[in-house]
Amino acid sequence: MGLSGFVRNTPSGVVIEAEGDAPAVDRFVAQLQAEPPRQARIEALQISDMPVRGEPAPFEIKVSGRSGNCRSGDCRSGDLQVGMPPDLATCPDCRAELFDPKDRRFWYPFINCTNCGPRFSIIRELPYDRERTSMAEFRMCPDCKQEFKNPADRRFDAQPNACAVCGPRVALIGSGRQKPDA
Repeated sequence: MGLSGFVRNTPSGVVIEAEGDAPAVDRFVAQLQAEPPRQARIEALQISDMPVRGEPAPFEIKVSGRSGNCRSGDCRSGDLQVGMPPDLATCPDCRAELFDPKDRRFWYPFINCTNCGPRFSIIRELPYDRERTSMAEFRMCPDCKQEFKNPADRRFDAQPNACAVCGPRVALIGSGRQKPDA
C-alpha cells in the first residue's frame, strides 16, 4: 500500500505506526480489520493521529518492546497486559511439507510456520521473540534465515523457524523392547 512505518509487539499488545496518504492508511486499517493475520485476534483497535515523520523506510517489523509505550523508545520494562501465545496444531501446509520426500523438511519433527507450531511451550518470557524462547540457542541456517526475513513467506518472523540443518533434533536410542522368554 506504499506505507512506511512499523509493527512491534509490546506487553500491552501490538503497536503499528503506518505513515502514508490518508486513503492508503484507511485502506490498511480496513484490510487489517477485514483480513487480520491468520492467527491474530483483534480484541480492540485504537487509532490515533500522529505527526508525520516523513520516514522513507519501508514498513518493517521492529524488535519487540518491553513496555506498552515503545514509540518513544522506552521498551525496557512493563507489566504484561496480553496473554501468552498458544501452541497451535500443525497446519495443512506444514503437514504437506512434512510428508513430501522432495521437501527439505521431510520428516522434520519440529516443523512449523507463522500459522502453526509451538509458542507457549517454548517461551521463557514475553514478548514472544526467539531470544526469549528455548530456540535461542539454535542459529538459523541461511535457508531458514531467508524465510524468516521474507514478508511473502509464511515463515516470515516465525520465531521457532528451523530445519534439520539448524534446529533441534530428536533421536530414538534403543527401542525399549525386550525379547519374550521362550
